[in-house]
Amino acid sequence: MAEIQLSLSVLLPILLLLYFLKLLWSRRHYPPGPLAFPIIGGLWRIAFEKGLDGTTPIKAAKQYGNVFTFWLGNFPMVILSGFDAVKEGLVDHSEELLDRRATPFFEKITQGKGVGFASGHAWKQQRRLSQMALAKLGVGKKTMEDRIEDEAQQLVEIFASEKGKPFDPALIITNSVSNVATSLIFGYRWSIEDPTFKKLVKSIEYILSYGLTIFALLYELFPSIMDHLPGPHKKAFESAEVLLSLSKEELRKHKEQEPTQEPRDFIDYFLLEMEKEKNKNDPTSALDEENLIHSIYDIHFAGLETTTTVMKWAVLILANRPDVQDKIIKKIEDVVGSSNICYDDHKKMPYTHAVVHEIQRYRYPIIMGVSRKTTTDVHMRGYIIPKGTFIAPNIRSALIDDEYWETPNKFNPNHFLDKDGNFVARKEFLGFSTGPRSCLGENVARMELFIFLTRLLRVFRFQPPPGVKEFTEEPARGITLPPRPYKVCAIPRNS
Repeated sequence: MAEIQLSLSVLLPILLLLYFLKLLWSRRHYPPGPLAFPIIGGLWRIAFEKGLDGTTPIKAAKQYGNVFTFWLGNFPMVILSGFDAVKEGLVDHSEELLDRRATPFFEKITQGKGVGFASGHAWKQQRRLSQMALAKLGVGKKTMEDRIEDEAQQLVEIFASEKGKPFDPALIITNSVSNVATSLIFGYRWSIEDPTFKKLVKSIEYILSYGLTIFALLYELFPSIMDHLPGPHKKAFESAEVLLSLSKEELRKHKEQEPTQEPRDFIDYFLLEMEKEKNKNDPTSALDEENLIHSIYDIHFAGLETTTTVMKWAVLILANRPDVQDKIIKKIEDVVGSSNICYDDHKKMPYTHAVVHEIQRYRYPIIMGVSRKTTTDVHMRGYIIPKGTFIAPNIRSALIDDEYWETPNKFNPNHFLDKDGNFVARKEFLGFSTGPRSCLGENVARMELFIFLTRLLRVFRFQPPPGVKEFTEEPARGITLPPRPYKVCAIPRNS
């Protein structure tokens, strides 16, 4: 018996070593990255960094290069870092990186449906329809601007009701941004006290806070096991179902309404196009109710969270910089005087336009860009990235790439101004991603940010509460990177 135990104690480590070497050999074609162990992959690196935040992949890129592989268990994820690598992937290899791939958690939620997570013909058809629907509903036109101006006025009125006292602007901002989206998708808006709106916000907040927990990582490693176990992942799926149920309920209501030939909102437009597709008897059509439900989810979730996060940062960043606020107000007075501000005025306000861009660059709202999947083997920077590989473009790294930005880690509106003070559109600014799958709501978001900020700054001076010298600009940890909770004073300028 002792001899058997001795043999096993010698043989087992040898077998484990051989297995590990075989594993390394099978992964030799992938770009380098943190050492990947069996089962856990490169997750030890996250533990070593004491958690995952926006700096983790940037630090890894400095060590392994701007194209590196992070193994999530046995699941390879190739991360593109820095402007050149991100552009090469999303633009130069746009066709090879056109498809979407989700981790097991988001795959279960999205099922590869909707405009955000579909691939191939299904995605192309829905993307084209969504672009036409948004154009039809006034995106980029005066009708859209009127909707945003209405929400900006609501925002001003609620801020004014605080009478200069410290208050948390998060829910107020979320409500205004959400209403721009719901007016497009559903044809109506929510009050800030609406229970459905509050439930929606809590659901989104839970999903985002869950995303970087140990339970989230365990689910990505062992989804089939975790599906049978209790834990926060169950609540995360319930939270996602809240959003999907809202989409289903709105679809039901629209189908019960009298048919219309003139769409009132996104759901109307999609249903009209669905009817046309039925008449064509096209078996490849992706225009069905399941894709509509998930498209509503995608457009609302993505547009709400990113624009809301940027606006929260905008108020905080400007409260820390009264000189920037004063300069913006001076430009507004010089250009429009007491007249109403419209979106076209951004062309005559280069400094204000630069500040909006710099807020997005300085505090990009998500930890990385949304993932892609290689549709074929991709030859990139000396590596052959196999077909079907998960690609994660680190947009944030491109926005703080020290090869292109003078002061990458400091707030500096001069990044977008020439020596004469004229606005400069920078190719390195990927605030809305780039390539064929760039942000669908870019035009809406640009208009929202400019109108909301100029309307607020015209009425209020933002400043920290008494006793607070300056707000921290370190983001909270999560899938998105919002500011840590804060209370601000909106002091009426006429006082």
